[in-house]
Amino acid sequence: MSTQPPLSKSSSAARKAAGPGRPKDMGKRTAILDAAKQLFALGGFADVSMDRIANEAGVSKLTIYSHFGDKEALFSEALRLQCEEMLPDDLFQINLNDTVQDQLKVIGRTFFDVSSNDAALSVHRIMLGHGNADGSLKRIFWEAGPERIYEVFSQFLQGWIDNGALDIPDITRAASQFFSLIKGDLHSRLMCKLCEQPSDEEIDAHIEATVSFFLRAYAPRIASGDKART
Repeated sequence: MSTQPPLSKSSSAARKAAGPGRPKDMGKRTAILDAAKQLFALGGFADVSMDRIANEAGVSKLTIYSHFGDKEALFSEALRLQCEEMLPDDLFQINLNDTVQDQLKVIGRTFFDVSSNDAALSVHRIMLGHGNADGSLKRIFWEAGPERIYEVFSQFLQGWIDNGALDIPDITRAASQFFSLIKGDLHSRLMCKLCEQPSDEEIDAHIEATVSFFLRAYAPRIASGDKART
């Protein structure tokens, strides 16, 4: 048996990314987005020109503008799609035939792999680098990535709370805590280029310890009277 949380709300940046009018050629739109996802991940926003994206996609620059309106809207849509491809909504579906522990391990491992690959680290460094991204771009990055993930994960946690497997007074805080713990010291060292990619065994041990820690914090509480009777 599975239940699916409602889709997260669309950000203003994502809505803007639809561009003016209806696209005339979905094949060209897909080619533009594929090129944009690849080039923005490698070079960031400022250093990737619309001419370069057009050349990579095999279209004219005018075609890009007709589909997306401007470079910021294209960046927003490319980032949103990339995040949804890597961490799709169905990853956060509640499966009552599984345990919350096992599902948290899958979510945690997927998130760690996605956030720690070379492309994701590059984009993150660009966003954090001084002068490399203005406030609007950082907001687009936040809405397409962390904010969306926190929303769908919060719905996942609520489902397990409703089924009595978790006791979480502040779901928003718990969602933020979970992903911060999943990143942990390993992600920080990777961001600073202080270590190589960890082995599968190291990652699995990290995820196992993190999920166990999280569940100890938010396991259902035993009332004092019930505890005394046991």
